[in-house]
Amino acid sequence: MTAPFSFAPPALNPAAPGSPTLDVLIRGGGPVGMGLALALSRDGLRVGLLAAAPKKDTPPDVRTYALNAGSVALLGELRVWDALPEDARTAVHDMRIHGDGGGAIEFSAWQQGIGELAWIVDAAALEHALGEALRYAPHVQRLTQPVAASLTAVCEGKDSATRDALGAGFESFAYGHHGIAARLVSDTPHHGTAWQWFRHPDVLALLPFDRPQVDHGFGLVWSQPQAEAERLLALSDAEFEAALNEATGGAAGTLRLGSPRSAWPLRVGQAQRWCGPGWVLLGDTAHAVHPLAGQGLNLGLADVRALARVLVEARRTSPWKSLGDERTLRRYARERSTPTRAMSGLTDGLLHLFAQPSAPLKELRNHGMTLVHHLGPLKRWLTARALDA
Repeated sequence: MTAPFSFAPPALNPAAPGSPTLDVLIRGGGPVGMGLALALSRDGLRVGLLAAAPKKDTPPDVRTYALNAGSVALLGELRVWDALPEDARTAVHDMRIHGDGGGAIEFSAWQQGIGELAWIVDAAALEHALGEALRYAPHVQRLTQPVAASLTAVCEGKDSATRDALGAGFESFAYGHHGIAARLVSDTPHHGTAWQWFRHPDVLALLPFDRPQVDHGFGLVWSQPQAEAERLLALSDAEFEAALNEATGGAAGTLRLGSPRSAWPLRVGQAQRWCGPGWVLLGDTAHAVHPLAGQGLNLGLADVRALARVLVEARRTSPWKSLGDERTLRRYARERSTPTRAMSGLTDGLLHLFAQPSAPLKELRNHGMTLVHHLGPLKRWLTARALDA
């Protein structure tokens, strides 16, 4: 049994005489870290944001985020959502999901009685809007070195060195797959429709997106075994487009590349401890899920919403307590660990279900998809879960 960790070693959060300089030190400058800084600043906390310097000569960011209603609401409260350019966010009104044996599920915002199923957002544009909002946020300091704080919030991503130094543990499983991302242009309008194919051994998603061409653009997320992903990345643009159009069967029109391609390894993981005396984990630092459901950033922003609420309530009801009080932080961890484990289990289970090539299982899973399609109450329940991670 590991001995309890005593926060904080000088390398992580140097102590200083007297009161801490900050209420919260945030390690990590991605969307989750910046969103947390804005949320806590809005509630009057003194925040320091410690982020790595941008890497030079990085390729264009071709990623897109699928944001649910909960994430959009939070970004609206932080005055970030309305700051996004119109072509940097595209509403999803319909979703068509296909199996590998005729099974299919269709979701419609109109049938569910909602405005949209999700929003597809340009990753770089979102991070820029968050950064601009921070320029005008009171109580937020941009840091190049850590300073003393009552609480350290770690939002450094899946490979967080701070999490490892804290002894929080991170149980992960590498799928042996890579996710391929790119921007696409179709000769057919997308009409706000997202497409997804679950097959053995790949999962392919086309997300309607108005960059690089309004009403004709898509964001591609294509999960493939590592060897096949490397083969696809090595193809010429024309060869890759041919493979992509064969995989989609022309369902979304004839597709061509509108950007370079990028790829990253896929894995699932969960921290063994989400908090301790004076520290807490959020976002991919605490949990990693397969991108097939597009819920990674939604889970991280839900972490932000929950932690900000817990800290503000604790300060109001127990102002004499440190924000780093572990019992307070456990309330956040308990609230967030259940939905993240559920989403992780769902995405992992779907991936493994469609990874099995046996004919009986193939028939069963496709029959199940068609059955779900015809069960309105179940579809509404699934939609509600996806809209608020």
